[in-house]
Amino acid sequence: MGFKAGQVNLPLDENDMIIPSNTDFLDTWEAMEDLVADKMVKAIGVSNFSSKQIARILNKPGLKIKPAVNQIECHPYLTQEDLISYCNSKDIAVTAYSPLGSPDRPWAKPDEPKLLEDPKILEIAKGHGKSSAQVLIRFQIQRGLIVIPKSVTPNRIKENFQVFDFQLSDAEMKTILSFNRNWRCCPMTWCVKHKDYPFEVTK
Repeated sequence: MGFKAGQVNLPLDENDMIIPSNTDFLDTWEAMEDLVADKMVKAIGVSNFSSKQIARILNKPGLKIKPAVNQIECHPYLTQEDLISYCNSKDIAVTAYSPLGSPDRPWAKPDEPKLLEDPKILEIAKGHGKSSAQVLIRFQIQRGLIVIPKSVTPNRIKENFQVFDFQLSDAEMKTILSFNRNWRCCPMTWCVKHKDYPFEVTK
């Protein structure tokens, strides 16, 4: 999504909604392709793109480089199965951000679900002698996704790497997938009026 140019990273209007630009992301993609050609970057990708938006890039006349990755919010309450399947079919890697449900997000509401405290996740974790966070990370790894949990605590950072000494069963994977409720912890509501807001598209 293109924002109004200037010194402010997220320019907002009087209603705290993003001030957009008229930029077409296809033009932005061409500029990113130039960065690869100039050897300033090795690979380029997208974030929060719907399948429809990715298709616009892939069908662009004169496309030189397709996206290497699509970085999306993904966790058991937002499993993104259709979008992941689409990306896989186009040989586009998927990176899962907020795999733990972003429990420390400042905009969280008291009545919103807390993924790390989900009783069924805790039960599965107990069975493996692991934390709920480790189960959530392992879940995405077994789906073939790149996982980027966020933490500033040294012990938790170390713990997040200790996910290669156990494996979730097919039944456990199926159970966790069944938790999907299409709930976003990062809905980006300040962009809902933007022409390129991606979450209006279901896939």
